[in-house]
Amino acid sequence: MNSLAILAGLLIITTLLNLPFGYLRTSTKKYSIQWFLYIHLPIPFIILLRLTFDFTWKAIPLLVAAALTGQFAGARMRQK
Repeated sequence: MNSLAILAGLLIITTLLNLPFGYLRTSTKKYSIQWFLYIHLPIPFIILLRLTFDFTWKAIPLLVAAALTGQFAGARMRQK
């Protein structure tokens, strides 16, 4: 399979994984332990996926952007 297609799938998974955490994050006090966990709990899974599919550190900025997109989209869903 094409590595670009795999990367696109990884970015989609990263975004979708962060949606519920962004949704939950908005209902907690900012900078609380729960808030911190909702932001950071998906990270080990994203790292595992990146390493499983053998992407180098060069993919990290894209994965961070996808994670932020998921966090903000989840928060936006809660606000509406």
